[in-house]
Order: sequence, then structure tokens, then C-alpha cells
Amino acid sequence: MHAMKDLTTTLLVLGGGPGGYVAAIRAGQLGVPTILVEGVALGGTCLNIGCIPSKAFIHAAQAYEEARHQANGSPLGVRVQSPTLDLAQTVRWKDGIVERLTTGVGALLKKAGVRVIRGHARIVDGKTLEVHASDASDPVRIRCEHLLLATGSVPVELPGLPFGGPVISSTQALSPAALPRRLVVVGAGYIGLELGIAYRKMGAEVAVVEATEHVLPAYDAELTRPVLATLKRLGVVLHLGCSVQGLSADGKAVRVRTATADEFPLPADQVLVAAGRRPRTEGFGLEGLQLDMAGRSVKIDDQCRTSMRNVWAIGDLTGEPMLAHRAMAQGEMVAELVAGNQRRWAPAAIPAVCFTDPEVVVVGLNPTDAQTAGIDAVHAVFPFAANGRSMTLESTDGFVRVVARRDNHLVIGWQAVGRGVSELSAAFGQSIEMGARLEDVAGTIHAHPTLGEAVQEAALRALGHALHV
Repeated sequence: MHAMKDLTTTLLVLGGGPGGYVAAIRAGQLGVPTILVEGVALGGTCLNIGCIPSKAFIHAAQAYEEARHQANGSPLGVRVQSPTLDLAQTVRWKDGIVERLTTGVGALLKKAGVRVIRGHARIVDGKTLEVHASDASDPVRIRCEHLLLATGSVPVELPGLPFGGPVISSTQALSPAALPRRLVVVGAGYIGLELGIAYRKMGAEVAVVEATEHVLPAYDAELTRPVLATLKRLGVVLHLGCSVQGLSADGKAVRVRTATADEFPLPADQVLVAAGRRPRTEGFGLEGLQLDMAGRSVKIDDQCRTSMRNVWAIGDLTGEPMLAHRAMAQGEMVAELVAGNQRRWAPAAIPAVCFTDPEVVVVGLNPTDAQTAGIDAVHAVFPFAANGRSMTLESTDGFVRVVARRDNHLVIGWQAVGRGVSELSAAFGQSIEMGARLEDVAGTIHAHPTLGEAVQEAALRALGHALHV
């Protein structure tokens, strides 16, 4: 194929993940000439090797576990003969969903008039990228007025456990050729537990090693208790307060050190390192821009501007919270700003969801956060054990908790744990963003029978007059 001519554009987006592709689509809609450069696949980590495939995998594992549960005499009266799992088909089904979504992103970019160039990019300066396009022999230079960095993040590698061989990241864990008999998961954060639980439900023996004394250490103990109960019920072995020293000499076990400095081998056919993610800052010439950094991430202001004029950064590259929906919102904002509109970054709260069993949702402040921030707050809990819909879903573990200011009853936080509570994140986020008070939520008629009734009941309880508990 012939070499592309050098190109010029108004907005140049580096990275086609949720942040980058949303920014490009919105910019295109606003009439801003836009080029997006992506090295691997549109949709980034989220669509290809993260959020979407992991939810597919979790759903398949749950379906298999339910079938096995029914084979053992389900209380529902459903009877199933011994079910089996065709892992290759599971992976094919997951890949089908991923392909539908990534193809959709490509179509949306095209519709918005965005030019997509696939290839490896290197930053020449704050206005120029050099791209080795996958379909051209010569590199192409792209000059731009605005450069948007949306390069995302990569899994953190542990010094004693470099990726390769039996040591895998979430990427490999989501496309297994076969199930390991014994999986050791390093890290009990949301990625480790989501995948650990799924692998256990599919039939692998799973052990989790975590340096802190808690599973999901970012969340409060009351919220994670039902998840702990599931791990026990499933027979997932927990080694809390322990660190990993590396593989044993024969490579068939992980060396684990306890708090008392004792060491023991933990047999493993595969080791999933889920020790978090770090901004992707290497391999594309970012250091040449000499941007101000905040630790390992690119420093930005409340409009996602970096320290260099007309160079913007969004998403995981800019640090925590590393969430696709945060990147999308930032990307949309930058597109508006480049088009000349007035915008700034001021979300009242950003939801965080763990797709463990049961699911965990956190939006805004929990009671301890409020106390730390010096806010005089009230909080109330409504248990799903008192919710009719939960009973019909065979899942009465968990609760909804609301946190509000004592003086004016302004809602400042929601937390929930339970089956299907990820979908409550919309109601939680909306009430906080719209400045709802406890009375607003309590006075809204909620449909019966739904899990959402627990949202209304929590607000009623905080006001001192819950009806169903």
C-alpha cells in the first residue's frame, strides 16, 4: 500500500479506549476535525480485555454454578442432570460480544467523521505524532492543534513474579485455553476477586493471597462481609496478611510469606497477578513532553489540561479512580472544550462497582469518610433480607446504606452489597448529582417488588420511619 501523506487535524487523540473514542466521537459530532490513533484494538482494555469480557466470564461461571446447584436438588424444583462446561465455547461466546462492541465503536467513529489510524505512535512534540501505521510501510506525521493523551493503563507486575509461563495477568485469565486445577490469585482487590470467584465457580481450586488483613481492602468491612461469606461457601482459600516472594524453584508453587515471616509453598498451576494497574506512560515518547506528573500519572487540572498548552490527558493515564466511565465523562468534556464550549470537571460522585458475588456498589461518602471530612452525618441500613424481590431471587444477603448530612438531610453517599445491586448505581449517582435530600428519595414511589425498594426504605429509615424493618 502507498505511504500516507503527512496529515494535519484540529484534534489528535492518542488511544482508542473508552476515554479516547468517546472524546473523538463527541468532537466529531461538534464539527471538530479529529484523528484517532490506536495501536491495538478500538475499545481499549475495557472492551477487549477488561470490563466487558470479565462480566461475560462472570455470567457464564454463574450459569454453570446454578446448573450444578440444581443438579444437587434445587429448592426451586428445577432438576438437571450433571452439567458440563465447554470452556472453548464460553470463550467464543465472550469473544463474540467483544467483537460486536468493538465493531460498533468503529462504526460510531466513522459516523461522527473521525479518521482512525491503526498503528504504533510516538510523540515528536506537543503538536506532532509519528505513526507507524499497520497498513503502510512509511511512518506518517500528524500535526495537530490539540493533542489528547488517552493511553490508559497496564497491569502492575510484581518484582518476584514477572508475567510469563504460569504467571498471568487478567488479560490471559479472560481467554483461558483450559482451566487450571489450582489457581493462586495475588491480590484481593476487585479484579482478583471477580476472576477468582468466576474460576472457582467453573471448577478450579482457588487460593487468594492478600497483603492487607481484608478482602476488597478499599471498602469498609461491613460492606465486604457478604462477599467474605460467599468466598467461604465456595471454598476459596484466603491467605490474608501475606505477601508473595516468587515462584518455587520447580515453578509449581508460589512462595508465600506470613506476617510472622514464616514462608510456605502454595501449590499452583497458574498464578493470576491482580495487584492493580498503573498508567501507561512508556513506549510512545511521553517523557519528551516533560509534563508535570503526579506520582506515576500525568497531572491535570479541572479541565483535563496538562502543564503544556493544548495538550490534554484523560482516563487511567491521569491516575485514580481508574474507571471507564470516568474516562468517558472526561473525554466528552475535553471534546466540548476543544470545540470552544465552557465546561469543567465537577462530578458530585463517581460510582465504583465490584462484580463479585454478591456485587458491591459505592457512590459518594461512607459514614467513616463523612466523619473524616468533618461532616456531621446520619446513616441508615436496609437489609435485603426484608426485601421481597431478594427472596424471589434466592439472594437475601446484603443491604443498602444511605449517608446524609444531619442538618439538611442532603444525601452524600450510598453503598450497597447484594445480588444485582450494580444496577442501583444509576439511582445512587443520580440522587447525589441532583442534590436530593432524604425526603426526596423517601417520597418517591418505588416499584414493587424490586430491589430498588431498599433504596427508598434506607432513606425512610434514616428519617426514623422505615416501614418494612
